Amino acid sequence: MSKLRVAVIGCGSIAIHRHVPEYAAREDVELVAFVDPVAERAQKLSTQYGGNVYTDHNAMLAAEKPDAVSVCTPNALHAAVSIDAANAGAHVLCEKPMAVSAEEARQMIDAARKNGVYLMIGHNQRYMPPHAKAKEILKSGKLGNVLTFRTSFGHPGPEGWSVEGKGGWFFQKSKAYVGAMGDLGVHKADLIRWMLDDEVEDVGAFVGTLHKEDTDVDDNATCILRMKSGAIGTLVASWTYYRGEDNSTVLWCENGVMKIGTDPDDQVIVELRDGSVEKHKVGGISTNEKQLASGVIDAFVASILTKTPPSISGEEGAKSLAVILAAMESQAKGTIVKVT
Repeated sequence: MSKLRVAVIGCGSIAIHRHVPEYAAREDVELVAFVDPVAERAQKLSTQYGGNVYTDHNAMLAAEKPDAVSVCTPNALHAAVSIDAANAGAHVLCEKPMAVSAEEARQMIDAARKNGVYLMIGHNQRYMPPHAKAKEILKSGKLGNVLTFRTSFGHPGPEGWSVEGKGGWFFQKSKAYVGAMGDLGVHKADLIRWMLDDEVEDVGAFVGTLHKEDTDVDDNATCILRMKSGAIGTLVASWTYYRGEDNSTVLWCENGVMKIGTDPDDQVIVELRDGSVEKHKVGGISTNEKQLASGVIDAFVASILTKTPPSISGEEGAKSLAVILAAMESQAKGTIVKVT
């Protein structure tokens, strides 16, 4: 069987630590090209993994005609690059947030549909073992309905993760559009939608820059969410958790509480109203310091090879993006905003 020919567009940290090594680990994938406006970044990956080097994605698409691409560019470029790739006939895996507006998201979805290719969004939290286990427990019904929740994602900020460091594109509104809310908050918006099999209906948010200097994007956000089911909860995204990363979720349900990612050893803990406690060791959640398999690349490749539409489709990505856009609107207007 011929190998799936993949190109990676954008050679920053998410490509270096997640996309590229996970593609390279697969025998059914050939990395044919790396694209970055800073040629040295692309060259470094090419030297390690093979493949040609480009500084322009359209030149690469014309020359290589890849079967699929990973779009790992700054947020503001996601839509344009993804649309160009789809128009060139390539399946697209785009990093989150998928776009910076609902209109851009729609255009990406339309381009994929028009060209008969798949569009998948890299919401990796769905594949983390504790989150998968938590959803399995919820679906069993033992906890009953979720009534309230809190979900949080914070770390010291992208300056310790990004190849550009302090002052890089993550901190520039023209390139990132949103800060912690788009970097981390969109992960939790997607997670809570998926885990609860529910949609966010209303958002009230405080979004601001509390501590990071020389930036015009937010470094903290605290949101109140009301789901269509009536469940209410909080979503927190922060770049100022200077004592270490937190990616935890607690669900208070009719029959008990489930704690996810709150304990380093027992990643999922279920405390039922009858006093019984269940503890599950199922594997950790990937962090910037401890990189674990994302599951995203394997799912994307399997989707293409089996001709099965990806579960984290463009439509799914757009729904999670809508929560973030509503939060930003809530902050701007000082009111509760309905998610559309």
